Amino acid sequence: MTGRVFAAQRRIRLSDTDASGRLRLDAVARYLQDVAADDVADAGWSPDEHVWVVRRTHVDVEAPFRSDAAVELRTWCSGVAGAAAARRYSLAGDAGGRIEAESVWIHLDHDLQPLRLGERFLAVYGPSADGRRASTRLELPPAPLDSARPWPLRATDVDRLGHVNNAAYWIPVEEAWNGRLSEPAGILLEYRRPIDLGDEVAVEQTENALWLRVGADVRAAAAILPR
Repeated sequence: MTGRVFAAQRRIRLSDTDASGRLRLDAVARYLQDVAADDVADAGWSPDEHVWVVRRTHVDVEAPFRSDAAVELRTWCSGVAGAAAARRYSLAGDAGGRIEAESVWIHLDHDLQPLRLGERFLAVYGPSADGRRASTRLELPPAPLDSARPWPLRATDVDRLGHVNNAAYWIPVEEAWNGRLSEPAGILLEYRRPIDLGDEVAVEQTENALWLRVGADVRAAAAILPR
């Protein structure tokens, strides 16, 4: 692969793991958003120059992180569109953990409206995309609107954009499928509309899919995918 690849390391802390010592998916999501922000800063942009929100994230846990104490992360741009970019991630633990992931991010202006990618961005990140297009299309089916349980929000779930941070959406995924995440698994999470602190959120779940909704309005959807 040609083009820019950014690398970083993280220590895996106690607060990142479940009771068995497995690295949780909400912690992985924090790693992904942090290394993306570090990459953009390292490329010379200030934190307030860009506003990005995640459209969807696909995480493929090839080997769960269990006894790993540290993780090496590599990330690069894997596709571009008018106002969106895809970013690949490769995570390798020091004890054999392995995760491959890809997120699609929407580029916004400071009024939170889609903003086309500029020439500077394409000059830095376009070569690694190598002509591939970032798709913002949603793939998961609508919710059945059958039985649901409440999902209470916390003030700590909200970031400076005033919405629930993308990493917090992985917590109900952990709750729903904790027993299945100790083995290799692929999970897709789609972010459809923001969730705010005052929203009354419900989780609807089937064997392999779940939805977060406010009333009948689905704000996010997730699924365990065939491997």
